[in-house]
Amino acid sequence: MSVYAKNIPEIFGSMVFSDKVMREKLPRDTYKALKKTIEKGSLLTTEVANAVAAAMKEWALEKGATHFTHWFQPLTGITAEKHDSFIEQSNGSVIMEFTGKALIQGEPDASSFPSGGLRATFEARGYTTWDPSSYAFIKEKTLYIPTAFCSYSGQVLDKKTPLLRSMEALERQVLRILALFGSVEGVSVKTTVGAEQEYFLIDKSMYEKRKDLRMCGRTLFGAKPPKGQELEDHYFGSIKTRVKNFMEDLNQELWKLGIATKTEHNEVAPGQHELAPIFTTTNIACDHNQLTMEMMKKVAARHDLVCLLHEKPFAGVNGSGKHNNWSISSSANGNLFEPGDSPEKNAQFLLFLSAVIKAVDNYADLLRVSVSTASNDHRLGASEAPPAIVSIFLGTELTAILESIENGNCYDKKCESVMDIGVSVLPHFPKDNTDRNRTSPFAFTGNKFEFRMVGSSLSIADANIVINTIVAEELSKFADILEKTDDLNAAITEIVRTTYKNHKRIIFNGDGYSAEWQEEAERRNLCNFKTAYEAIPRFKDEKNIALFTKHMIFTKEEIESRCEVMLENYIKTINIEALTMLDMVKKDILPAAAAYVGDLTDNVLKKKTLGIGTCEYESSLISKLSGLSDLLYRKSGELDLLLIEARSIEQTEAKAQYYGKTIFEKMCEIRMAADEIESLTASKYWPYPVYSDILFSV
Repeated sequence: MSVYAKNIPEIFGSMVFSDKVMREKLPRDTYKALKKTIEKGSLLTTEVANAVAAAMKEWALEKGATHFTHWFQPLTGITAEKHDSFIEQSNGSVIMEFTGKALIQGEPDASSFPSGGLRATFEARGYTTWDPSSYAFIKEKTLYIPTAFCSYSGQVLDKKTPLLRSMEALERQVLRILALFGSVEGVSVKTTVGAEQEYFLIDKSMYEKRKDLRMCGRTLFGAKPPKGQELEDHYFGSIKTRVKNFMEDLNQELWKLGIATKTEHNEVAPGQHELAPIFTTTNIACDHNQLTMEMMKKVAARHDLVCLLHEKPFAGVNGSGKHNNWSISSSANGNLFEPGDSPEKNAQFLLFLSAVIKAVDNYADLLRVSVSTASNDHRLGASEAPPAIVSIFLGTELTAILESIENGNCYDKKCESVMDIGVSVLPHFPKDNTDRNRTSPFAFTGNKFEFRMVGSSLSIADANIVINTIVAEELSKFADILEKTDDLNAAITEIVRTTYKNHKRIIFNGDGYSAEWQEEAERRNLCNFKTAYEAIPRFKDEKNIALFTKHMIFTKEEIESRCEVMLENYIKTINIEALTMLDMVKKDILPAAAAYVGDLTDNVLKKKTLGIGTCEYESSLISKLSGLSDLLYRKSGELDLLLIEARSIEQTEAKAQYYGKTIFEKMCEIRMAADEIESLTASKYWPYPVYSDILFSV
């Protein structure tokens, strides 16, 4: 075993104020009281808070920390922090102090964070409050305290608070169901998530020369290179030394923070990779994924690399997603989506499965809303991501079981299939009862559901808020029925039967990329919002407001404000891209083309003076480039006028539609002309690294 491998257990979680550290550092009674707060939601007393703060400070100082910060997740989609030192003045000198009050509550300026109209810009006060269910940690000599964030008047301004609310809402309903199956008192229920993170690594020198990558996170221009991903030679291929060094460095940093990263490999596109952690509680998984994205960027910089988390940084090759593997676990029953050896006889499993089927069908629009951004629109429906049509993949066995229940037939269980591939030296192994379907947005994968629509740059909080809440809603309806019945088994069978009968339109086990499925989905009247500007306003539909207010996840005002924030973000993203595009065209692309045409023209004149050749090559290029340059100039002028027109649109939904349709279409026209100019322009004139340079430089 290498020294590096031997050190892993020692470094793992070494920068986390974990349960193990709390047991060591806290008085026994304080530790018990804190655990009761974490597990049961009991009130945290001032005495306990002071004791925890003192222990946390001493531990942090031992680790070299000098500052602390309340770390929170505003509606920007990234994290926020304000650092304060432990220094306090005392009798003309300083002491290191950290009180329970400082631990529990912070006061960042809330005026500049998105609020969607909930707050006036002059109203600055906001509060952060400690989330004891997510461990504090040390990063760069600062103690990070995970917190929720709200306004002075109590409105929720972050992603953590509604996520925690949704977890509690689901737990309440799951416990009602488990009680019917004889669950004992004191059982706890948690949702768990493992978020697979896809990303690109490119050379820093290439990145710095691309204005579009620096401003927008994606290339706005780029002609198709001679080679892309056609040979499929990058996927699961040998990891290059430079990338492997980055991965090793990243793993060490994440392991110190208690993030159990496990799987890493090359993805489909050149320069693309994936990192996957071990499952953990949803709230912590969300915190960990935010940290992972941040650390990816920081570690990449150490290696003169840049980590791109945009969903589609390069046209013509696969983009990046973040597969959200979601499940429910009980402290007494384990994974509630574990089918067991005989899923057809597992009433509990079938009941929870039915709740998911019904939830996804009834609230497919909300699932689409939860992943709706301008950047993710580039990816959904392409060859590397599920289509915008929301459906569920169950596999042949589970579908057959539900069909038999609907029809009142006995399920004919097939014998376990053993894989024998015809080579005597290779061991035989059991075949899984379901395949994997990468074209499905919401796929059952053995004992969990994989929601594949989440974009690589997005917080997983939004998706999991929706999943938790919609499943809680359907479980609450099931519990209402079952708690009143005298024949539990018969009632469960009827729920499973009617749920499948009424909602089987949402189940699709075939190829989600096929044209036939597009037509079939339309016949089934399935949710298919192809753009974010179409999907986002559905957030505030009456049925969705009723859902979130019933389970106390959001108020009506908070829903409307978040809808506004999402639409504003969509508008601002495309506006920045349009302005960057115009800047690149006017300052770089048109001058480059003009310079090349000028030199070609000089060459033609010299040849004609000397009577050399027909100048067919130069004349043809001059004609093509001049025509394309004129076209690009006209299209850019048209985009300028459209952006001026956009300023006069006051209604946010109408403005988002204008940007998503009219302005984006004009941007596509500009790109087509510019990319053709790139393909005709000599390399020494082109102002930016081209795709073949960027994608194969690492």
